[in-house]
Amino acid sequence: ARRDAAKGSYRIDRALLDQNRPDDCILLWLPDFSRQRDAVEEEAAWLREGFAGQAWIGVEALLRGDDRRVLRRSRELGRRHGLPLCAAGGACMHAWERRPLQDILSAVRLGKTIDELGFDGECNGQRHLRDRARLARLYPPDLLAATVEIAGLCDFSLDELRYEYPLELVPEAYTAHGWLCRLTIRGMRLRWPEGAPVRVRLLLKKELALIRELGYEHYFLTVHDVVDFARGRGILCQGRGSAANSAVCYCLGITEVDPMRIELLFERFISRERDEPPDIDVDFEHSRREEVIQYIYERYGRDRTALAATVICYRPRSAVRDVGKALGFEPGLIDHLAKSIYWWGSDLKEQLQDADIDHTDPRMRMLLTLAGALQGFPRHLSQHVGGFVISRGPLTRLVPIENAAMADRTVIQWEKDDLEALGLLKVDVLALGMLTAIRKCLELVSAYSSRPLSMDRIPAEDPKVYDMMSRADTVGVFQIESRAQMSMLPRLRPRNYYDLVIQIAIVRPGPIQGDMVHPYLNRRDGKEEIVYPSKETKEVLERTLGVPIFQEQVMKLAMVAAGFSGGEADQLRRAMAAWKRKGGLEPYREKLISGMLERGYEQEFAERLFRQILGFGDYGFPESHSSSFALLAYVSSWLKHYHPAAFCCALLNSQPMGFYAPPQLIRDARAHGVEVLPVHVNHSLADCSLETPADFVRPREHARQVLEPRLRIGFNQVKGLSRKAAEAICEARAAGLQTPGAFSSIEELVFRSGIGKKDLEALAAADALRELAGDRHRAFWYSAGVGAADGLFAATGFGAEAPGVDVLLPAPGEWENIAADYAATGFSLRRHPLALFRKHLNRFQVVPARELAGVGDGRGAKVAGLVTCRQRPMTASGVTFLTLEDESGMVNVVVWPALGERQRPVVRRSRLLGVSGHVQQSGDVIHLIAHQLTDLTHWLGEMETSSRDFT
Repeated sequence: ARRDAAKGSYRIDRALLDQNRPDDCILLWLPDFSRQRDAVEEEAAWLREGFAGQAWIGVEALLRGDDRRVLRRSRELGRRHGLPLCAAGGACMHAWERRPLQDILSAVRLGKTIDELGFDGECNGQRHLRDRARLARLYPPDLLAATVEIAGLCDFSLDELRYEYPLELVPEAYTAHGWLCRLTIRGMRLRWPEGAPVRVRLLLKKELALIRELGYEHYFLTVHDVVDFARGRGILCQGRGSAANSAVCYCLGITEVDPMRIELLFERFISRERDEPPDIDVDFEHSRREEVIQYIYERYGRDRTALAATVICYRPRSAVRDVGKALGFEPGLIDHLAKSIYWWGSDLKEQLQDADIDHTDPRMRMLLTLAGALQGFPRHLSQHVGGFVISRGPLTRLVPIENAAMADRTVIQWEKDDLEALGLLKVDVLALGMLTAIRKCLELVSAYSSRPLSMDRIPAEDPKVYDMMSRADTVGVFQIESRAQMSMLPRLRPRNYYDLVIQIAIVRPGPIQGDMVHPYLNRRDGKEEIVYPSKETKEVLERTLGVPIFQEQVMKLAMVAAGFSGGEADQLRRAMAAWKRKGGLEPYREKLISGMLERGYEQEFAERLFRQILGFGDYGFPESHSSSFALLAYVSSWLKHYHPAAFCCALLNSQPMGFYAPPQLIRDARAHGVEVLPVHVNHSLADCSLETPADFVRPREHARQVLEPRLRIGFNQVKGLSRKAAEAICEARAAGLQTPGAFSSIEELVFRSGIGKKDLEALAAADALRELAGDRHRAFWYSAGVGAADGLFAATGFGAEAPGVDVLLPAPGEWENIAADYAATGFSLRRHPLALFRKHLNRFQVVPARELAGVGDGRGAKVAGLVTCRQRPMTASGVTFLTLEDESGMVNVVVWPALGERQRPVVRRSRLLGVSGHVQQSGDVIHLIAHQLTDLTHWLGEMETSSRDFT
């Protein structure tokens, strides 16, 4: 019924039931007595003939005025056809007071307003859960008794579900374990041609034994098959997680993290005490993940595999939009209200306090009340980011499958947590933009280098790359590009791979809340003595200088210091992740502390460890994930250092992704000496590209070239230009009729490429036609006349100048061009907007970003810049972090809670901001602590700028 209908609906009719007789199901029929009598009688006869003993007529008593008539007609119908009756509650809400919200949801579902709902709404509040005493007054006893009888027949339990792994991956001559061992040994020989170390062999023996004991061979074989397909197609992928970063997965090629470089706790994802399959996440290039998804559908068939679901719940903005539409608010007002909501604030009224609304208006109060009640309520069922469920037999015997909104996607109706509880196999096929960017960058570099470049040919542990990281020169780099990471990099100064693993994990709420950051840095700098309470704890914490930073370390400490088993330690990890929502850590506290005291540890150490565990409840990062991410962080850093033009080009062609938008990526590339060329109808490709000048020197292997390729902005950065038009322009230019390659006029461009007026205007707006027209104004003028000249042009050919009259139009000024650039592409290669205001700013002693370091720690300073990023992390206790950009660089601004509250509208909305404050400098880390904020957005006029705002 679901698969034969569009998403969110189902189609069930008599033909479907006749073809799929549900012998073990019960049918409740609510007759529609508004229909013709013959139609109702014919339907009752069909039920009697096909489902005798399985069908009941349902009777709803909802006090609508016709309850007695409906009951009488239902009894007559039942007597004539031998169909019993039962009571049906028709409940849609738990309490009658929720009726307004029920009507709102009905209006949302039907796309109507409350005023238009009519008979589609509820006539009263009776569709709620009613107690037995009230039901006894509303329904005859025999109908209520029938409901008890039906309940007794429904004896299904989820324990009856029996999941079976798919079998086709194991050749007939092998058992599942034998085949897994063979693939593992083959991979081990490829990884270590001269023989694997003893430690690796022991790890493999232990892991394979545990996999065999718990029967998880098919899970590892399934993940290996998916990864093997991707690698065969040249799709970059990387597994992560404790199971993924195991020695077995390293040999199977699921991960590139060498088990010799890290110490992981295999029990984190596989344990005897936890009867669930492991959870391996595999990241694929986000631009090519669909190939992997469709391979899985083809491999196992759509009746045996589908994506897991996720329930999308109402958040403040979506609740305001849907309730506002249902109440009949004007679209402009709804948009204003939704855009006024920001991510901080305890309730909707507080979040909307800057919206300038009349809180005394009854309709506005109703909006706030209903939208507030709707928050957290399920809105719709969506697809999981990539969790596939695969079964041996038809998956519909376990859970219904339905169509997703995307073409060629099907999903089950259960969420990830449901799958874990039921022990169903889930393979996570996730998307990672950085993998796409890395592959594209490798292809670009290979095209102009003396030798092709691949990930395995990137040299490890390059000191120059770590020097770049230590300067926090990491715009665009994977995982270490955020403001918090950039602030930590000069303090931690990573010098090797494991330093990078720690760098990625330490800037997380868990270590921060657990007070682990400063002790680690102090010990690393020799300012604090490293003390280990015992030899066992030293083995666990030595690599992190006695400070637990990773989830696995906390679990290992529980095992070696408090006597936890591997499974108990994993249960502790789960309790850590859920304790703020569900509580339940107290039993672990008692067991942890008593276990440590019994083994001779001090009370203070035991209490401190438990406090750190509470910190990890806010989000402690697993070493297994950090280890995988560190590889990609190093690779992306190496590419940025040695090939900045290719790296920026790849990032631009992989959007949307990462922490920074294209304007910041381009600005950073230019700061690293990359020449960036504007979009041009005769030179740009569909995507951004590299152009190598005639005197370009091909780089020697792993050495920075003397001259960088130039980065040409592609048509993909032009707003409003269709991909089809971009490709048509490139194809026409490649064909080159009278003038090979180049277009000589706008008319010729239109004639040869066939692009439409909308696409032509997008090119004119982006100043991509300047060679053909001279400037933007003339480009728009000529574009407007192309349609009128088509017939004459087609008749006369385009060898000569295109027909038309030249006009005298004033050329756009510098500010007009810059504003138009931002509107058309989101950035400008001309002067930065702040450069045009610099003389004025100088009169007020406003310091450029590059000069802030010379002001001195604690000294006052003023800055101004475009707001490119806003952050207000939950762990920051109300502190807001702003990133401003001027013509010389970036400024990091800290806004304390009191100022942020006092100037809340400025913090939330300003696009051009002036800040007065004092400099806080620690080594190379510089912040401006704000004292006063000034909204200068009006200086921008109609210029369009945007910021990325994060929690």
